[in-house]
Amino acid sequence: MHVTTLIDATTAWIIPDGEIDQGALPKLHAVLEALPQDVTELVWDLQSTPFMDMAGLHLLVDPQPPTHPRHITVTGMHPQPLHLLHTAAQVFPTLGFTELLPDARAHEAA
Repeated sequence: MHVTTLIDATTAWIIPDGEIDQGALPKLHAVLEALPQDVTELVWDLQSTPFMDMAGLHLLVDPQPPTHPRHITVTGMHPQPLHLLHTAAQVFPTLGFTELLPDARAHEAA
């Protein structure tokens, strides 16, 4: 898996290219750990991620140590990861998956 990281002030964009599964987690965790501590906004751009399994769900809702909390946004979701995220939001409504859904962000802006 190739991962691109872009940082602008306090916002970081992480753009993985490939499937997010258990095998991809070490690299993605290393990318997260390398982010500067002053990054407060984290954007996962999944435009090049056609598949994500449960490992990706864990990465999205628990991606950082509690000492450096970040606001997380997910963009560019393909149908399979989006379906997985919708299912996780329904099955586990208290774990924060709902806030990552694109339609949830539209309601926040209104």
